[in-house]
Amino acid sequence: MTPGVTEVSQQVYDLHMIIFWICVIIGVVVFGIMFWSIIAHRKSLGAKPATFHESTTVEIIWTAIPFAILIGMAIPATSALINIYDPSESDLDIKVTGYQWKWHYDYIEEGVGFFSNLSTPTDEIYNRRDKNENYLLEVDEPLVVPINKKVRFLVTANDVIHSWWVPEIAVKKDAIPGFVNEAWTIIPEPGIYRGQCAELCGKDHGFMPIVVEAKTQEDYDAWIAQRQEAAAKERELRDKVWTLEGLMARGEKVYATNCAACHTLMVLVFLLLFRRSRAAQLLPVRYRTISISC
Repeated sequence: MTPGVTEVSQQVYDLHMIIFWICVIIGVVVFGIMFWSIIAHRKSLGAKPATFHESTTVEIIWTAIPFAILIGMAIPATSALINIYDPSESDLDIKVTGYQWKWHYDYIEEGVGFFSNLSTPTDEIYNRRDKNENYLLEVDEPLVVPINKKVRFLVTANDVIHSWWVPEIAVKKDAIPGFVNEAWTIIPEPGIYRGQCAELCGKDHGFMPIVVEAKTQEDYDAWIAQRQEAAAKERELRDKVWTLEGLMARGEKVYATNCAACHTLMVLVFLLLFRRSRAAQLLPVRYRTISISC
């Protein structure tokens, strides 16, 4: 486990290490006494077993010590939970929606929204070239947030259960259809922080990464202004009369974003070959016709 970059992630890391070392000490003491007792009180050395049936002193000791240990762990754990579950007084609200198999981000007050899709080249996925260090952790549109601002995430899903998880900022929330879960973070320094969907959500569960890019306030303001301008142009284009060539060029990105995962050339070729194969002839007649239209 790494400390991460936020105050909450450091708090979670410290809590983890405190409990880890408590467990180590308990293990050393318990197993140390057990092995000492086994070795030093062997029957071959003439050891005689104790015959007492109760001891108030021993019972008080083995009740008081675990109680004190549990209280010692509960105090920092409760403090961390109270902090983690307090998304109030946020500076920025972002709705995070999980889809099969991508994320959608809505900047509620800014009027900006976009999908974030896996952008790892297919040549890397199909082992036609070497994989880079961020294999399956690259997206076409990262989530951009300002540093030193409290960002609240409203996490939900459109289809099945997903989980929005970015370890370095200590945020992990289930995205459940029909429910909205809240999380928050304050990132202190610019950088790129990567995560993944952490809930099995279908065949492409491993292909919906998360990238959070933290920017300075000036850079973030410039980015938001650019996105708002692009959104305004997008609204203007809705009323435009398009030519066929224009629609095809405009639809290319939509195809790459929403259709290409299933309707690639390789899939179409496979389906065509399958329809003509002996394997297809073994299926009942009603299953032999496979649609390959988009």
